[in-house]
Amino acid sequence: MPRLTSRIAAALCAVGSATAVLTACASESHGVDVSGGWGGQMGAATPEPEASLLVFGDSWTFGLASTTVTGGYAYRTGQILGWATTVDGENGSGYLRAGQYGGYYGTRVAELDPDLEPDVVVIQGSINDRQQPLSALPRAARAVWSAVAATYPDAELLILGPAPSQLPVDDRIAKIDDVLSDLALEEGLEYISPIDDAWITEQNYDAVIDTTPTGYNHPSDDGHAFLAEKLVSELQGTETAAQIAARK
Repeated sequence: MPRLTSRIAAALCAVGSATAVLTACASESHGVDVSGGWGGQMGAATPEPEASLLVFGDSWTFGLASTTVTGGYAYRTGQILGWATTVDGENGSGYLRAGQYGGYYGTRVAELDPDLEPDVVVIQGSINDRQQPLSALPRAARAVWSAVAATYPDAELLILGPAPSQLPVDDRIAKIDDVLSDLALEEGLEYISPIDDAWITEQNYDAVIDTTPTGYNHPSDDGHAFLAEKLVSELQGTETAAQIAARK
């Protein structure tokens, strides 16, 4: 994994255990006020965030199928880290596909708040492109990543590839993962592949994915918690963070 800036590495080091849940400092997403977070204690003092995080993606990022929207993996990741977190997820959206509100990744990126100043940006997805002409995916993804980098030039950008909603992994989703992985390598960006890293397997599928009619094969509450722990582990597992921890 490329080395994060010393400011981010220090923040990661300060987190300690990935399972220690801190008070949330999330902002709004599609009109949903998430400033209260989930699991926070009423009246408890809110610590100053160590850093800020923007998670951008599709319905998995939105938190579809979680009991509450703020129970989604993106919000949970920010709470575990103790980072001020902004979540921008749109159901059905992708690099090549318009979502519930008509947004493609490219058009939605153009609408991001330029004053947000996140320290880390995670761009997740997207299995929603599996029925689209994948020959257009590299150009679309490169444009999105470039736009984010231009909007937030001081932020570290991580690409989180699609995770399977069904097993075995659909060939088209595997292709999306391969295309994005190769492109991220070309662009010098860190790429996280839930498929290659076997985040979701036959052994844990039923615990991670809600296959009920209301779940739409999206992560359950436990699934979102699991994905958050996986993403936090990726953010903490940097060479710079390890070096700082070793000096303490």
